[in-house]
Amino acid sequence: MDETLISTINKLQDALAPLGGGSSSPVDLPQITVVGSQSSGKSSVLENIVGRDFLPRGTGIVTRRPLVLQLVNRRASTPGSKNDLIDLKVTDSEGHKSENNQDEWGEFLHLPGKKFYNFEDIRTEIVRETEAKTGKNAGISSIPINLRIYSPHVLTLTLVDLPGLTKVPVGDQPKDIEKQIRDMLMKFISKPNAIILSVNAANTDLANSDGLKLAREVDPEGTRTIGVLTKVDLMDHGTDVIDILAGRVIPLRYGYVPVINRGQKDIETHKTIRDALHDESAYFENHASYRSKAAYCGTPYLAKKLNSILLHHIRATLPDIKMRVETALKKYQTELNALGPEVAQSPSSIVLSVITDFCNDYTGVLNGQIKDISSLELSGGARISFVFHEIFKNGVYALDPFDQIKDADIRTIMYNSSGSSPSLFVGTQAFEVLVKQQIHRFEEPSLRCITLVFDELVRILSQILQQPEYARYPGLKEQISQIFIQFLREALIPTNTFVTDIIQAEETYINTAHPDLLKGSQALAIVQEKLHPTPKQQVDPKTGKPIPIPAANQNGTASSASSTVGGDDDKGSTFFGGFFTSKNKKRLAAMEAPPSVLRASGNMSDRETQETEVIKLLIQSYFGIVKRTVADLVPKSIMFKLIEYSKTEIQKVLLQRLYGNSELDSLVKENELTTARRKECLKMVDVLRHAAEIVSTV
Repeated sequence: MDETLISTINKLQDALAPLGGGSSSPVDLPQITVVGSQSSGKSSVLENIVGRDFLPRGTGIVTRRPLVLQLVNRRASTPGSKNDLIDLKVTDSEGHKSENNQDEWGEFLHLPGKKFYNFEDIRTEIVRETEAKTGKNAGISSIPINLRIYSPHVLTLTLVDLPGLTKVPVGDQPKDIEKQIRDMLMKFISKPNAIILSVNAANTDLANSDGLKLAREVDPEGTRTIGVLTKVDLMDHGTDVIDILAGRVIPLRYGYVPVINRGQKDIETHKTIRDALHDESAYFENHASYRSKAAYCGTPYLAKKLNSILLHHIRATLPDIKMRVETALKKYQTELNALGPEVAQSPSSIVLSVITDFCNDYTGVLNGQIKDISSLELSGGARISFVFHEIFKNGVYALDPFDQIKDADIRTIMYNSSGSSPSLFVGTQAFEVLVKQQIHRFEEPSLRCITLVFDELVRILSQILQQPEYARYPGLKEQISQIFIQFLREALIPTNTFVTDIIQAEETYINTAHPDLLKGSQALAIVQEKLHPTPKQQVDPKTGKPIPIPAANQNGTASSASSTVGGDDDKGSTFFGGFFTSKNKKRLAAMEAPPSVLRASGNMSDRETQETEVIKLLIQSYFGIVKRTVADLVPKSIMFKLIEYSKTEIQKVLLQRLYGNSELDSLVKENELTTARRKECLKMVDVLRHAAEIVSTV
């Protein structure tokens, strides 16, 4: 079961390898990432774990791409078994005894089916594949190389070897090489499922270890970091790493494991790793400080510990990995469906399909049949309803006829409308002249309402065309937008005319017989009561009977009423009297010509005041009737002439103008971003389907 778990993760790594390393993979796999400085002995630790010499060596940055190293334990072949795959050499190119054998080989993911029994060839292929991506200079790449090694001498394990940390550019190295390597390492080790294997030289201060400092940035508590102490044999005499192993220096959850690597002289003399591991074991068993802890030191123990940590980590994370694979697969399948298949239809079929979808979406948005109804804001037809019932209605009802009509204006119009013979009663003509002027004021907010609705329809257009399916054909999308807006502008002309006609019709005919209009007699009674209120009847508190009004008061009231009817001429305070009243009799006798401009002046008489108030009441009453009519009819007119018209006619207009387009092929040319994204989604879906099949077997 344990082997199956690690094997499953290995298969997942292979399946997800086409997506590249770092943050590009949608699934965070449990893996052991190896970090350390260039001089920490990182490569030697990995070779000791494998038991073979296969990693590139040299000065400067040798590891320039992440190496995903999958170790697979397999049983050795029985003695005498035949192997006709290769003819193994017993010596290397320099005549030294070779460890190459039929039981150990490597396979690269980028070379499927090819087995490398010669580990020198594995080193050569790593160099060749690295240079294929990064060139022969000192550049680096985050795209990993996947190498699987089969051997009876390894524990099943997966490690990711990362470039060593460097500080100063050397030779052809880029000036920002430190930042490039650091950024690459952070992409790998910052993932929550990454176990960090920090390789540190024991003969230097642990607090200054580059690998450990980097690990503590993403894992400050040390809960997923294991330390490896190399060069223990090179420490000064009398010093050891016991305090570090005991967790008294920089504690880590998984602790530290001391190891001893081959030195440069050992490599030059071709000392085998198996011999080196034997010497390592002897060193710890015979050293005074480590003798009691020898079972917890050395490379074999490190490999067992890493195997145990990885297995435990896989068990804990596998359910989450399954869920993430399924979620990512569903996400990319949904996006792929939205992007649609590759163009296989004729241009006319594509245009017809897009136009039909657009018209259905447009009608749906206006009718409230929105795909994703928002709970955060109003949209579509709801915004048009807001324009009608909140903005326009309130704007119309906010109009007040008397913020423009003054009493002096009414007084002047009354006399102008009566001509050369002053009227005896309140004139209908004066009322009509004044109320028509005020009705005309409804035209501006009505036309403004049309403009607001036009803006909302354009907003709906933008809302629809933002959907991914329309971004697929940018040329067609642009044409639909232009034709739609032009269509709306053309529809504005009859809509404006229709609404203007409604206002003009209200101006043309003042329906004084309207049942809701205040009657003249009612208006007169209201004004008389306002100007000359009737005294309240007093009641005797003892008897409860009304007390008679004194005759003097009755006479006073009567005289007031009679003066209202016809006493103005005697007082000489009429409209005309206000202009010509003068105590200079000679001037009066001269009969001077009236001034070129006559304006109302002087105080109004009781009769003028009464007539003015009556007209104001009638204007207010009729203006209220027109308010209600306009607030009701204008939205209906806009719905009829603009909104409903656009819903029924836009499809016909789009078909007429687009089908006759001579550049139909260019209109249905797909957006390059859409094409690239579809390829990416197809790749992701294919990879994730394979990954889903793998995890479903566990």
